[in-house]
Amino acid sequence: MPAAILVVEDDYYIQELIAEFLRAQSYEVDVASDGLEGWKKFQQANYDLVILDLMLPSMNGYEVCRLIREKSDTPVIVLTALSEEKDQLKAFEEEADDYVTKPFSFHVLMKRVEAVLRRTRGGQSGELLFDGRLRLDADAYKVYVDGKPIDTTTKEFDILNTLIHNAGRILTRDMLLDKVWGYDYYGDSRIVDAHIKNIRKKLGISVIRTVKGVGYSLETEVTAVEG
Repeated sequence: MPAAILVVEDDYYIQELIAEFLRAQSYEVDVASDGLEGWKKFQQANYDLVILDLMLPSMNGYEVCRLIREKSDTPVIVLTALSEEKDQLKAFEEEADDYVTKPFSFHVLMKRVEAVLRRTRGGQSGELLFDGRLRLDADAYKVYVDGKPIDTTTKEFDILNTLIHNAGRILTRDMLLDKVWGYDYYGDSRIVDAHIKNIRKKLGISVIRTVKGVGYSLETEVTAVEG
């Protein structure tokens, strides 16, 4: 079944081009021209992904992203002309999954879309138990603490999954960027810090150690879960 994508973009020309590119790849696409319309459409249908501008009439993209996160863990790719680090950090603090700045390559955007959907719709398998309290289910892309489900974005899950798979190693910010964001991220490495902050807040347990001036690590053994 093709993925359903909501594009919230107030520039009609860009909106139509994005929709055309997505439909050419067999995605199902809905569009909205302002933040309020986008939020209403999101509530009325089940989407696999939202592509979201930040500078929108009626309701800005930060507010839309916050409302989406209160309702679901549907991945959000921010697409905006705002390129300052503070804007990117704010978007990630609102738990956006990816950030693309304008002007942009449609082909790169499609690769970002494919990567996010691949992470959320499959591509991993098995479960990992960390420290007896934290469990990652890669099949369902879910995180549990003491058996209680924890909502995470795809980037937060990928960071946590990467740290657990490299337990005992210190991963620098650049290493995490390379493993989680991949070849096409050229922004500030402190974006990782914003995600780590969100992960720690959601988990409510101290499992991620900061190695000052270097990066992050997990020190406890990981156990594979059968079944």
